[in-house]
Amino acid sequence: MNEASFTARPVDPGVRIGHVHLKVADLDRALGFYCGVLGFELMQRLGAQAAFISAGGYHHHIGLNTWESRGGSPPPPGSTGLFHTAILYPTRAALADALRRVIAAGLPLDGASDHGVSEALYLRDPDENGVELYWDRAPADWPRTPDGELAMYTRRLDLDELLRQ
Repeated sequence: MNEASFTARPVDPGVRIGHVHLKVADLDRALGFYCGVLGFELMQRLGAQAAFISAGGYHHHIGLNTWESRGGSPPPPGSTGLFHTAILYPTRAALADALRRVIAAGLPLDGASDHGVSEALYLRDPDENGVELYWDRAPADWPRTPDGELAMYTRRLDLDELLRQ
């Protein structure tokens, strides 16, 4: 693949990533995290093999399955695969609620960052899959260079200030 491949006509701007499907070792344990802690709703369950969960009644935002992974272990460091699943919250207050849920469950954060365009919390699910919980600032508030290019950054997110939401 050459550089010209990356400058081809862009995809339609209405395209969205519709859902993520994760291989998990234990379906009940995964549901305990995604539904019990984060608050997603169970839309459909296929025994101990798969479950489909969502926010707001959508057919599914996250699929969880044990088809190839029941009782399995996470991939070793240094291997390829999913870095994290990013879950977008509609407001800063909704992200603060997610942080309260994580704290109440006693789950550790891997990090918390202000990226200028967004604020994000990073943690791991029970199968060691990376999870990012974030909200986006309005595009008009995104940091830009004098030339108008995006100028994202990574700074420490003040969790106490977030919790005051």
